[in-house]
Amino acid sequence: MSHEMESNGSIEYVALGGEGSSVNLEKFQKVPIIPLIFLIFYEVSGGPFGVEDTVRAAGPLLALIGFLVFPFIWSVPEALITAEMGTMFPENGGYVVWVSSALGPYWGFQLGWMKWLSGVIDNALYPVLFLDYLKSAIPALESGFPRIIAVLILTLALTYMNYRGLTIVGWIAIFLGIFSLLPFMVMGVIAVPRLKPRRWIMVDLKNVNWGLYLNTLFWNLNYWDSISTLAGEVDDPEKTLPRALFYAVLLVVFGYLFPLLIGTGAVPVNPELWSDGYFSDVARSIGGVWLRIWVQAASALSNMGMFMAEMSSDSFQLLGMAERGMLPEFFAKRSSFGTPLIGILFSASGVILLSWLSFQEIVAAENFLYCFGMLMELVAFVKLRMKFPTLNRPYKVPVGSKGAILMCLVPSLLIFVVLAFTTFKVFVISISAVMVGLVLRPCLKYVEHKRWLEFSVNSDLPDIQTTLH
Repeated sequence: MSHEMESNGSIEYVALGGEGSSVNLEKFQKVPIIPLIFLIFYEVSGGPFGVEDTVRAAGPLLALIGFLVFPFIWSVPEALITAEMGTMFPENGGYVVWVSSALGPYWGFQLGWMKWLSGVIDNALYPVLFLDYLKSAIPALESGFPRIIAVLILTLALTYMNYRGLTIVGWIAIFLGIFSLLPFMVMGVIAVPRLKPRRWIMVDLKNVNWGLYLNTLFWNLNYWDSISTLAGEVDDPEKTLPRALFYAVLLVVFGYLFPLLIGTGAVPVNPELWSDGYFSDVARSIGGVWLRIWVQAASALSNMGMFMAEMSSDSFQLLGMAERGMLPEFFAKRSSFGTPLIGILFSASGVILLSWLSFQEIVAAENFLYCFGMLMELVAFVKLRMKFPTLNRPYKVPVGSKGAILMCLVPSLLIFVVLAFTTFKVFVISISAVMVGLVLRPCLKYVEHKRWLEFSVNSDLPDIQTTLH
């Protein structure tokens, strides 16, 4: 939160806790850089689990090239935009505030709806995937009532960790991140004598499944902007956020490339075998059963890390939207641990509801919603650069207005390519979700007008439109 200060058309955010503040947030510990790096890591990646489909779709060479090139044309631009916009508006609304400032609150709400729904759909996957790794050891978890109870217990346990505070989630993310990446470091050391570099250049361009290839790359290298909804909880965000994003990009790219180099170089490559979970078979081939068990455990726990990071982002986004008057006031209430209790409960309810559905096409719908939202963020970034070039930016991407347009051009084209591979059914589901958001905003305004629920803008936040103009 912040007090408004106007100086040469700039917006300055200063910490709350002083005289006149309605809420004292000083007692809640801010998130430092190391936990923030691993929170970003889990927002985006969580390790190499899920990259196997790139090898199945296109072979080792294109898989390696994809994770080398794709970060430069997608991840780096998105991370740079997040660093600039997140430090301009270091509050929990994150990208909702960016788009609201550039395109107006109506479109800011639409972005918030699409991003929140996308995040909840994404999070519904992780308890199910976690149990999928355990069902070989506990067959009862494969289906039926025991599986339902296990999903509920796991979701509630992880939700409780989010309720206890973002700092706890950050330190758990560090532990899980190290535990998830360490078996691949060990695998790399053991595999050195077996490496055959010629396997890395295997490719069959006639049999490339470009849809699966691009969707897998996109899926594994997006969501850099999600950390912006936690900007209000970060220690010295103007300095910490850009640094954390820089180190997280390096960690994510290394966490994909190194296991791929080992897996495709040390074991004979049969692309048809490369599907989700295949790294555990690679581990057994290289190190034995003990290494396979370690990789399976790392994969299972990685799902826990991704769940907690995603829920933190989703729930604080709802808090930030309520502080801007877009949602009822009760979404802005904090627990005694400083966490958005109602936002957490809403996000957890969505996860539980969606955990019983078939995910293959719904995940594609999530990708569709994410693409729509990302286009709005790119437009907001360019518009603010061109319309307010002298606005105070604690971190500024070192390009001018034309450079900003060029930087957004390739990601925009990539988004349209991903959307082009959408099936008709997924298109209908996604557009239906968008239509709900278009109707939901006027409905909430009507509820506010009738005073059925309380809506209010946090007086400690700056009036962005007044200050911009």
